[in-house]
Amino acid sequence: MGYKNATQVLPEELLAKVQEYVDGEWIYIPRCLNHKKDWGTDTPIRRELKERNFHIYMDFLAGEDMDSLAEKNYLSVKSIQRIIGQLKKEYE
Repeated sequence: MGYKNATQVLPEELLAKVQEYVDGEWIYIPRCLNHKKDWGTDTPIRRELKERNFHIYMDFLAGEDMDSLAEKNYLSVKSIQRIIGQLKKEYE
């Protein structure tokens, strides 16, 4: 999400109307419902999390315990349990 100056993107009459409600303050304008994007679609984070979770699962299958997986990956044991449970369903 980037900052845009309203004077550069809004017509003068619309800017004047907005200034009646919010003058010189920051305002967030949400996307239209039909323009919403799924979480992580503009970044590589989904792929990175999928790879991380796969490695966690492989380490678990290789015998590493959940406490050490949690510590190694800076996650809670509950998160490790959730990841392993999800991937167990996916791969079995």
